Amino acid sequence: MNKALEEWRHKGSLEGLSAFRSLEELILDNNLLGDDLVLPGLPHLHTLTLNKNQISDLEYLLDHLAEVTPSLEYLSLLGNVACPNELVNLEKDEEDYKRYRCFVLYKLPNLKFLDAKKVSRQEREEALVRGAFMKVVKPKASSEEEEEEATSPKDHPQYTPLPSGSRELTSHRGVLGKGRYFYYGKNSEGNRFIRDDQL
Repeated sequence: MNKALEEWRHKGSLEGLSAFRSLEELILDNNLLGDDLVLPGLPHLHTLTLNKNQISDLEYLLDHLAEVTPSLEYLSLLGNVACPNELVNLEKDEEDYKRYRCFVLYKLPNLKFLDAKKVSRQEREEALVRGAFMKVVKPKASSEEEEEEATSPKDHPQYTPLPSGSRELTSHRGVLGKGRYFYYGKNSEGNRFIRDDQL
């Protein structure tokens, strides 16, 4: 991999985009971007997708986007910790996702689409009234709980709707083998309707 690209990925900075102030759409899916993401001012940007990155601090990201992308109308954050989606995180449910949408719309009121779903008038009205109180906060675990989590193994891997090609190749659990199987047909229900003269 090119050294400049590797450095860019670790920095999480996109300052080079400042040369493209007329940019309207930006797709940054699968780029290992984290909470240190810094976008330059992009006044014409209306579409931004940050799917499947490593973003966890939603409030910081939304404040930053409100400042540098005033024309933003479409935003997608699926596959990030900041987006509580029950398909990616089994601990989250539909209510967590609704609170998340309400909070995002409170911070970015000009959005028309969020995570590939159109923003409804009802969602927009609720965001104006309750959005400031909808920040999803996880309580800090006590030191005993943290020790338990660190010592207890995970029973099963987390479900992901993402393609298998994006998972690590070393974490597979499949077995390929050869075996002999003989079918005698003595318990078969399918053969009872066939007469001898039809065989």
